[in-house]
Amino acid sequence: MTQDERRAWLIAWLLAERPEYADMQVPEDEEGQRQLLRALMNVRAPLPVSDEFLAVQDAYLAERLSERGVTGLDSLAPVGDKGVDAQLYLWRGDITTLAVDAIVNAANDQMLGCFVPGHHCIDNAIHTFAGVQLRLACAEVMARRGRPEPTATATVTPAFNLPARLVVHTVGPIVAGRRPSPRDELLLRRCYCSCLEAASDAGCTSLAFCCISTGVFGYPQEAAARVAVDEVRRWLAETGSAMRVVFDVFGPQDEGIYRQLLQPAR
Repeated sequence: MTQDERRAWLIAWLLAERPEYADMQVPEDEEGQRQLLRALMNVRAPLPVSDEFLAVQDAYLAERLSERGVTGLDSLAPVGDKGVDAQLYLWRGDITTLAVDAIVNAANDQMLGCFVPGHHCIDNAIHTFAGVQLRLACAEVMARRGRPEPTATATVTPAFNLPARLVVHTVGPIVAGRRPSPRDELLLRRCYCSCLEAASDAGCTSLAFCCISTGVFGYPQEAAARVAVDEVRRWLAETGSAMRVVFDVFGPQDEGIYRQLLQPAR
């Protein structure tokens, strides 16, 4: 199959799965079809799929990843050359194209990904480009637990079609519409610590963090960044871990905040 044929096949398969979509019009242009496929994957419940679907989806996502490009950790420069700063990196880009041992997903407490079609949150992007297997894996975890994912814990799953090997899911504190409390700060610190510990336990030597609890969860960007940098530096120093840690940001404002905070410690 060509990439165009794969995309059309996947859209047809997903539309056929939902009788209510029988009359949905498929865009003729490539970008419109990409967005429709993403939306259909976003709203799909964690139900079993055929081996044929997975084979076509995985080939499609592999080609999309090749088109978007992969960034390896060795191509980045650490923020400093001494102590833990030699293990810290700042990178502005799409975390779903970063080749590290594990990436962090800012999840919700249902841990099934974002069901809003095409939503521009990290949870949506990670589930989109990992493939439907990630939602299925998360659903299995949640079914075993029988309860929502607690705030500030960390759960590790395979990364499937992402260039990372694993995804570490964590639920940050929700502070939308108010100032973060001391408890919110403590919970956010625990998110970073839990993710580092979970990645270490999984044998990872590199981990990329997104900006946990910012975005729709409403934690102010600069305050959240201060917690992130402080907690990661503390954990690395106290544990003596050789873990290399990437702070991944997507916008220029976050990049400026982190760049200032990551000035090498004196």
